[in-house]
Amino acid sequence: MQETIGKYRWTVVALLFFATTINYLDRQVIGLLKPTLEKEFTWSETDYGNIVMAFSAAYALGLLMFGQVIDRIGTKKGYIISIIGWSLAAIGHAFARSTVGFGVARAALGLGEAGNFPAAIKAIAEWFPKKERALATGIFNSGANIGAVVAPIMVPWILGLWGWQEAFLITGAIGFIWLIFWWIFYEIPSRQPRVGAAELAYIHSDAPEVDDEKPVRWARLLTVRQTWAFFFGKMLTDPIWWFFLFWLPSYFSSTFQIDLKKPSLELAIVYTATTIGSIGGGYLSGYFIRIGWPVFRARKTAMLIFALCVVPIVLAQYATNVWAVVGLISLAAAAHQAWSANIFTTASDMFPKKAVSSIVGIGGMAGAVGGILFPLVVGRLLDYYKMLGNITAGYNILFVLCGCAYLLAWGIMHLFTPRMEEVRL
Repeated sequence: MQETIGKYRWTVVALLFFATTINYLDRQVIGLLKPTLEKEFTWSETDYGNIVMAFSAAYALGLLMFGQVIDRIGTKKGYIISIIGWSLAAIGHAFARSTVGFGVARAALGLGEAGNFPAAIKAIAEWFPKKERALATGIFNSGANIGAVVAPIMVPWILGLWGWQEAFLITGAIGFIWLIFWWIFYEIPSRQPRVGAAELAYIHSDAPEVDDEKPVRWARLLTVRQTWAFFFGKMLTDPIWWFFLFWLPSYFSSTFQIDLKKPSLELAIVYTATTIGSIGGGYLSGYFIRIGWPVFRARKTAMLIFALCVVPIVLAQYATNVWAVVGLISLAAAAHQAWSANIFTTASDMFPKKAVSSIVGIGGMAGAVGGILFPLVVGRLLDYYKMLGNITAGYNILFVLCGCAYLLAWGIMHLFTPRMEEVRL
């Protein structure tokens, strides 16, 4: 059947996967260089939290901007603008000579990287019927995990050979290689000559959308309760993933004396587990749909399961063995990515294709706002406990917050959309 239909849509997923890998590789570099940069620039935890906040604030602004821009100019052009911007910003870190300089570079990186998910989710909505979207989203979203796995191996190696500046230069340049393949191989299905008639019919096999093709304004979207369900679902859970990205290397270094100048097996295991979570999360809700469940019931049940899987991270405070902690954090991080694959897919489930990038931008902006506020809490909390000589106690409090966030987010989403109906704009 797959041979008859054709498989070019999975080539699109591969392009999105590698873009997301590069996105998170560039985002992760500073977390791995944190101990080195702290010494060179005498950063406190609060200084580092402010640098992370600069990224988050620009990311929030960029998501709103790119969401509307991509819905207007299309996925191909929007992605090109985004990756050129963030690759130049990633390279720009190498030329920073102060804390303020790093803040500016992080802000530019956040602004550029904001285009990745609005463009990618819109591309999935354009190329896949609903029954395959969660799996396709899970596969490309697993690029975030691969980027986070590659970074703990690649960055210390570059640091040891050449220095921290070269780590930013080399990783930042990779995006320009991806651009070549994107320019050659991507186009919307109706204009892609490599797509056969059978696959094109399969891509458009869902019931046709009745809305017209006029762009949708933010003001109209903000009157819809499904927008607010997605908004709060992202706002409460995205900051947890950013905490895993930006502070886990430092946590393992300070609590278990892991040398971040060498490749870290512990971090590689955590981020490898998230790849399994991302793809498995997309598969699970797709499986529920294939056995006859309604789309929204399948998504919501899967998301509840994943929210429950994050809860055991609160037990990390009682573990004294590093591998027990790795196991608990791996489960939570994998569950986050499984949750992420499904919450992104709810945007394309509930909204017409013409509004998908705007909705992802609004929800992503909400997650970034949470990402602005949470690093402030993290930085000040860890500085306080570092002053007391027990920084691990600060991390333990943060793990409790992580364990509760997803159940709270699921409950609020259910409150706004008990049945998650499709939106007619």
